[in-house]
Amino acid sequence: MEIIQGLKYSENHEWVRLEGNRAVVGLTDFAQEEFGVIVFIELPEVGETLRAGEPFGSMESVKTVTELYAPVSGKVIDINRKLNENPGLINMSPYGQGWVLVVEMSDPGELDKLWDAAKYEQTYAHE
Repeated sequence: MEIIQGLKYSENHEWVRLEGNRAVVGLTDFAQEEFGVIVFIELPEVGETLRAGEPFGSMESVKTVTELYAPVSGKVIDINRKLNENPGLINMSPYGQGWVLVVEMSDPGELDKLWDAAKYEQTYAHE
């Protein structure tokens, strides 16, 4: 399981990379391993407002269908359209080409509620 230092992590297995006031969001390597091959992803529209902790879309894998939860609140300013045609990018490159969306954060203080890499690894590396 790969865990990238410097990212923030939610207990729902989303990662956040801060770029100014923008949060690039994706699914962790642990999540893609647990879910298996991802065959479909439903994402919000650009311009939608997300609230931290609330569902923003869903993902279907060969094993299950699961909701995706917003790690931070804000306005969606970009989505990874490549995932519509190839959702398996999340499996191949969860921290790179498999990013999910970009949010312009309305409350950067919410980042403090997310976990650092050490806490995420401590919580999930032994499952």
